[in-house]
Amino acid sequence: MRLLITTAAAVVTIALSATAQAFCGFYVAKADTSLFNRASQVVLVRDGDRTVLTMANDFEGDVEDFAVVIPVPTFIEREQINVADNALIDHLDAYTAPRLVEYFDPDPCQRYDVRELAAMASRPVSDEDMNGEREQSLGVTIEASYTVGEYDILILSAEESDGLITWLTENGYRIPDGAEEVVGSYLRQDMRFFVAKVNLEAQAESGYSYLRPLQVAFESPRFMLPIRLGTLNADGMQELYVYALTRTGRVETTNYRTVRLPSDTEVPEFVEAEFGEFYRDMFTRQVEEENNRAVFLEYAWDMAWCDPCAADPLSPDELRRLGVYWVGSPAREQQSLVQPAAQNVFVTRLHVRYDAEHFPEDLMFQETGDRSNFQGRYVIRHPFTGEASCDTSDYEQQVQERQEREAQQLANLTGWDIDEIRERIPTLADLRPEEEPWWVRIWN
Repeated sequence: MRLLITTAAAVVTIALSATAQAFCGFYVAKADTSLFNRASQVVLVRDGDRTVLTMANDFEGDVEDFAVVIPVPTFIEREQINVADNALIDHLDAYTAPRLVEYFDPDPCQRYDVRELAAMASRPVSDEDMNGEREQSLGVTIEASYTVGEYDILILSAEESDGLITWLTENGYRIPDGAEEVVGSYLRQDMRFFVAKVNLEAQAESGYSYLRPLQVAFESPRFMLPIRLGTLNADGMQELYVYALTRTGRVETTNYRTVRLPSDTEVPEFVEAEFGEFYRDMFTRQVEEENNRAVFLEYAWDMAWCDPCAADPLSPDELRRLGVYWVGSPAREQQSLVQPAAQNVFVTRLHVRYDAEHFPEDLMFQETGDRSNFQGRYVIRHPFTGEASCDTSDYEQQVQERQEREAQQLANLTGWDIDEIRERIPTLADLRPEEEPWWVRIWN
């Protein structure tokens, strides 16, 4: 069996395939990860030196062809490995996604006042073939072997990168050019390698037709995410979403710029029907302006609430299943008729488009004490089109000026042609319904 290293969430996927302020408006759309191809997702729960890493694999193909290799900073026991539910990450994606909101202008003739990782059952794998002579001759040690859920897992260490590359090749793994240097850099940091393959028998017994996210819990002073191995044979730029959950506040990268996306920008009404295209083009333009070397902040908020809510906040139970061990216990929740909101959990959503040329280093993170709220938020303002009881000429002039600002802002954000944008913005007269003849209103 030949396996090919590709990327899955800032880790290395191996596959047989050769491709492998207060808000009072309305939330109307969100920019979730489905807008982007080759989008991988990682959840990082961080507290002190404790980390719980949850990886959503974007693998496509037969499950028997799948494996994943992840550099890890310490030895991993079987109880430190878990499988999670995809719905947890889907919910976190929906909750933190950049969003489009809308407001409706009031009648201008009236006056308004503005105002703990739960370990799953696992089965030990036979030690019969562990630490064989061939491994020893190559300087490779299989330190542990587990089956967790539908995955067979090895924990490897090695003395030299060429020995590990040889072992992987002899065991059916096809390794991309350039891997030896990157593997060697991890070995010099005394890191181990977490290797997971699908156990077809266990997967059949589980009843799942898809691969569930893998979770690993460990303690290390290093707060980082290894991405370099996954760039070696990647086809073009890749999208990575990192959701960081902490007690303290916002998370940022230390070896790359962390940049806030443009937010609270007013855009023309027609963007509502094209929000996905708008967001993709806007994000691409921001990446280009930062010379493809920045990590972008899309969301930072206290998990106890949201404003506006693209989805409900995650429940304490969902957060615990992601590894947020410090939230309330299930027993306490069962005693209450109303499930409490999560306390002391701050979520940061980072989005990075990366390749080996522009991101030659792994992502290094730090927690900050900044708990100020931020979200990628884009605003549509609908003009008042009802029947007015006063002179609205001043209001109509204000709407025209606002629409021109919106057109210019949209062009600046996306690079779209300004004249085409202007042509698509209707005048206030176009938006108002046709007035019925006066004689129709006599008898109706």
